[in-house]
Amino acid sequence: MPKAVFVEKAVEAPEGVKLELKGMKVTVTGPKGMLDRNFNGEPVDMSLAKNKINLSVAFPRKRELAMLGTIQAHVNNMIVGVTQGYTYKLTIVYSHFPITVDVKPEEVVIKNLYGQRNPRKARILGETKVKVEGDELIITGINKEHVGQTSANIQEICKLRGKLHKDPRRFMDGIWLSAQYVGID
Repeated sequence: MPKAVFVEKAVEAPEGVKLELKGMKVTVTGPKGMLDRNFNGEPVDMSLAKNKINLSVAFPRKRELAMLGTIQAHVNNMIVGVTQGYTYKLTIVYSHFPITVDVKPEEVVIKNLYGQRNPRKARILGETKVKVEGDELIITGINKEHVGQTSANIQEICKLRGKLHKDPRRFMDGIWLSAQYVGID
């Protein structure tokens, strides 16, 4: 199989979305806000023509081809974020001790998890918004990575480790991801 000499991919912005490129820093502006990301150090050439970013690699190896697709996916996620946004829904589950969830500006505080006295705290990243509606936690934002990592932080602090480990088939208490979708309600 012949090896590729020059590989090129393009990301075109829909109407209402503005793309900017300064060096290797991509800025995407849309109706829901603005996102920027720096791709310095990546082995990909980038250029802006009209409202379209062209990504190219000459004589690519496996890593360069992989990075070409990764950068294309990141820019596409930024475009979706500024036009529609991202929403994750987490369900609060308990059968033994009622869990209380409080949302503060920089963190989510979970009280009475497994009957413990000390509250557990999860960090909220970036401009992500978290709200509690009944037994659901709704996480919304325009940055897919921040929304996903905030959700992961909340799930991670609900895990029991060490001496506190209980049978997970019986103790399913915690906060678990139940849905993720594009769009902010």
